[in-house]
Amino acid sequence: MTDSTHYDTLDISPAATPVQIKQAYRRLVKLFHPDGNRETANHEQIVRINAAYEILGDPQQRQSYDQMLLKDRLRHEQSVNNHPSRRAESSATYTSARSQRYQQADASARSQRQQQADTENRYYAHRQQQANAENRYYAHRQTAIDADEQLEQWLQKVYVPVNRLICRILNPLADQLDQLSADPFDDELMEQFQAYLKECRNYLKQAQLAFRSLPNPANVAGAAVHLYYCLNQVADGIEELELFTLNYDEGYLHTGQELFRIATGLRCEAQYAVKDIA
Repeated sequence: MTDSTHYDTLDISPAATPVQIKQAYRRLVKLFHPDGNRETANHEQIVRINAAYEILGDPQQRQSYDQMLLKDRLRHEQSVNNHPSRRAESSATYTSARSQRYQQADASARSQRQQQADTENRYYAHRQQQANAENRYYAHRQTAIDADEQLEQWLQKVYVPVNRLICRILNPLADQLDQLSADPFDDELMEQFQAYLKECRNYLKQAQLAFRSLPNPANVAGAAVHLYYCLNQVADGIEELELFTLNYDEGYLHTGQELFRIATGLRCEAQYAVKDIA
């Protein structure tokens, strides 16, 4: 008798492709999610499904997991062959040890995600410090360009394109969510929403490049700061919405909406700051 593996949990073959793994995960989430099907809803099964997908959905973690399964199987077979009179006891010990290793693998995966989150937080803090340092540097830097010409360059090459790209990300969200709300578990509607998020990623990258293309003049430092934080909120909001498409957890959806709402306010603040100068 053996414990079920993550492959058993997702009802797939150990040779399944990444696409097959994702399809199986989405199918089971629809089946057992409390909001999708009350007759088959099972919170504990959802937890097991999420744990299995966290390991098998990541190529590196899946490779380590497969190696662990192979080593466990070989070790178990060798133990049984060497001690035929104690097969029942060896099987129980093997099962317990393997269960413990599965728990350690899951704990390791959670630890890696936390470390990644900590690294990203330090990165954003460093970026903010760097941006503040650059603003102070550019504020004191003397250039041969006339102040009015420098302002016009920044408005045309930075502010206008960045503002336009941010609007392309933020404005369609309400309509996208209205369409998705008809049936979040519908594959076609979900694919349309994911396509929108992919476009958002592209627009965000363009906006970030444009924002860094020129130093802001000292007299628009306030507007530049609002744009900087607006882009950060947009990036975090897109990430939350992408997480929702994987596990249908409405907590990620609401967080993404709130981050986009904050970004909208920051964009307006930048707009007011520019109008005051103009």
